[in-house]
Amino acid sequence: MTELIAVALFTLLAVISPGADFAMVTRSSYAQGRKAGLAAAVGIALGVQVHVLYTVLGIAVIISQSPTLFLGMKVLGAGYLVYLGYQSVTNTRRISLDGGTACAANVTQALRTGFLTNALNPKTMLFVISAFTQVVQPGSPLAMNFAYGAFMSVAHWLWFSLVAVFFSSTALRKAMIERQMLVDRVIGVALIGLGLAVAVTGMR
Repeated sequence: MTELIAVALFTLLAVISPGADFAMVTRSSYAQGRKAGLAAAVGIALGVQVHVLYTVLGIAVIISQSPTLFLGMKVLGAGYLVYLGYQSVTNTRRISLDGGTACAANVTQALRTGFLTNALNPKTMLFVISAFTQVVQPGSPLAMNFAYGAFMSVAHWLWFSLVAVFFSSTALRKAMIERQMLVDRVIGVALIGLGLAVAVTGMR
């Protein structure tokens, strides 16, 4: 029971801390509507499972002991964040409140972007590895480890679904769309800044 509470608190703190996932869900929700925002939240939850899978299977040990491999993952994740930020900063396509409703293609794109943003995010990688090395007891049953991983994914899905619902509300979307250029620039700069921080900051 104590272990479960520790995992829950650890996950809660990680989920609500602002980062690339938050910026990306905000962008999808206000620009493409609620369905896209919720799809992005699902993508993030699926991305968490990538980190859970290689951590539970022990591949995380190889990553942590290989500076070159870890650096490569950092650069890849950072590059993707900078790419998303650049797209937002340079976006010239105007969004309309009526035309922003997500079609099937936009929902699929939001799902894919949410998945890649999280799966390539070194912050999530370190969170999952830390959770299993500092909170979960060594020798825990494999089924229990995957259950903890499922809890982490569900927590991410619930939180970012709430974020999507909030930023896709009609009144807030209208206000953000009226200031689209500023909003896109702020989100883009935030993503680029996060990407650069990942690239240049030494992570422990």
